[in-house]
Amino acid sequence: MFEVKIETHFSAAHHLLNYKGNCENQHGHNWKVEVYIQGCELDKSNILVDFKVLKRTVNEIIDYLDHTDINELPEFKGVSPSSEILSKYIYQKVKEHFSGVSRVNVWETQTSCASYWE
Repeated sequence: MFEVKIETHFSAAHHLLNYKGNCENQHGHNWKVEVYIQGCELDKSNILVDFKVLKRTVNEIIDYLDHTDINELPEFKGVSPSSEILSKYIYQKVKEHFSGVSRVNVWETQTSCASYWE
């Protein structure tokens, strides 16, 4: 089995719903996103997935979130956009293009990360 990973970043605001504490107030993060692709078959060039293609696709997804109030995006109306929910959202969007997506990690700080995989 082979696995590749790319990292990207975005900045956005959000607030958590149904939460008592500081995070119920609007605040922002400089999020780090890691996307992992797995597979056992390499192409003729002996690569699993072209990093350039993967980065372009993931950055299109991230550009949609960048410098927004995530709570105001249609996909998150009435949803508490936690790091867990963001990792699932990004995973599902990447999966539309790459069947081998294995995990997405979303870091809201250098020490706090949420992951989603199926």
